[in-house]
Amino acid sequence: MTVEVHPSGAAAEAVARLLPQLVSDGVASGITTQDPTLWGPEAESEAAKRLGWTEAVAISDALVDDILALREELHAAGVTHVALCGMGGSSLAPEVIAATYGVELTVLDATDPGQVRAALEDRLAHTAVVVSSKSGSTLETDSQKRAYEAAFRAAGIDPTTRIVVVTDPGSPLDQAARADGYRVFNADPNVGGRYSALTAFGLVPSGLAGVDIRQLLDEAEAVQLQLALDTDENPGLVLGAAIAGTTPLKDKLGIVADGTHIVGFADWAEQLIAESTGKEGTGILPVVLELDAPELDAVPADLQIVRLVANERATREVAEGEIEVSGSLGGQLLVWEYAVAVAGRLLGINPFDQPDVESAKAAARSLLDDRPEPGAPAFEVDGIAVRTAGPLTIEGGSLPAAVDALVASLPENGYLAIQVYADRLAHPEAHWLRPAFARRTGRPTTFGWGPRFLHSTGQFHKGGPAIGVFLQLVAAAPADLPIPDRPFTFGELMQAQAAGDAAVLAQHGRPVLTLALDDVSAGIAALAAVLD
Repeated sequence: MTVEVHPSGAAAEAVARLLPQLVSDGVASGITTQDPTLWGPEAESEAAKRLGWTEAVAISDALVDDILALREELHAAGVTHVALCGMGGSSLAPEVIAATYGVELTVLDATDPGQVRAALEDRLAHTAVVVSSKSGSTLETDSQKRAYEAAFRAAGIDPTTRIVVVTDPGSPLDQAARADGYRVFNADPNVGGRYSALTAFGLVPSGLAGVDIRQLLDEAEAVQLQLALDTDENPGLVLGAAIAGTTPLKDKLGIVADGTHIVGFADWAEQLIAESTGKEGTGILPVVLELDAPELDAVPADLQIVRLVANERATREVAEGEIEVSGSLGGQLLVWEYAVAVAGRLLGINPFDQPDVESAKAAARSLLDDRPEPGAPAFEVDGIAVRTAGPLTIEGGSLPAAVDALVASLPENGYLAIQVYADRLAHPEAHWLRPAFARRTGRPTTFGWGPRFLHSTGQFHKGGPAIGVFLQLVAAAPADLPIPDRPFTFGELMQAQAAGDAAVLAQHGRPVLTLALDDVSAGIAALAAVLD
């Protein structure tokens, strides 16, 4: 099954203008043969060790039999439920793959104590856990692994029979897991985390959960040749030029699922695009949109719309100014990876590094090491403590005044980012805030669960254009959960991550409004009243 890309308007003009040069420069074949010089001399050393994803299908094929054999082994031992502990690229692709194939996979990419506790208590006697970390030192994943180990031991279950590790060879996790007797799958170290969907990081958890991973790889293989050829029909070149070549650049990319069979694809693409392009003061901000999103009623001039459509709709007339994309999941994973690599070349940046991701992690660790008392809020109202960071001043001591101040700080070409540090399974109503603020501001608005988004759009927030304003909602943790053999709890970790990110955003001159909520549902209802 092929992947079809149909641009119109400014996107089509960009393709017509840029595609001949991309073909002439041999960009597609260069990516396929892993030419590290395509992104300039400053990116060459990083690109030289980050292009292994172009041969992921062939390399991953060798893993399939081992994954399926382990799945049968676990089934024979009574395992009927699979959970995944991972962050960013280690969790987003498996979540999309499992959902699209209609397979249950519990994804634990959170530090909220309630969400962690719920995962630990869910069918533990019949659960296998995949612990995924490319670096092998991801703090959230290490904390989740410790919690599951303790839960298994308390239930009289040997953790080594239920926990499977996916990591790069030689990582701290690889060494420790092998020494402790865990089953380990090593991924290709020449693949960055956000490009790892078709490697062990995507295949092990989804395969153990029941996905037909051979079919997934076959879908990707079906588009490989087309992606490798320097032709005008190459969907990777077309999509890359369409999303990164408009003049002036439409630096927000609204992605809306409109008939596609793929579930949650935009959440995966969000990390790939934002973390790859958001640096050096430029980049493309992905905005995950609902079908009835306000941004679709009155499309801002700097927002490019991409519709993910059903295959049979791919030949219909494309709405003026939009891009339509259709195709299989495996095919689209690979096409978007090529497209974002092409976009990096067009933007003049290195699409394989993430220089600003570490800053929030370092700030959180510093707060955990020192654990200072939080500063006094600007004011408190109805169980909400209001704080500001960066260039944000509130005139008055009310929630409406705080919202007004944040909205007033939004640049004409800016965006608002909503960041919710809470149990994402217990509070789906929080998603209502995204379209509500988009209507209020008339500007593209993103929504992210903390700390999950720190491994995704967090790079763009600090490294991209200085045009964002930020709303943090941080839940209290009345029923906290300890992390075994750590001097801090899950609740303290989540609070430190929120405070650390706010501090780094403020250092970059970004306005931040933080609402600490005693009761998440009540806090969202209070915001609803303000916005209505």
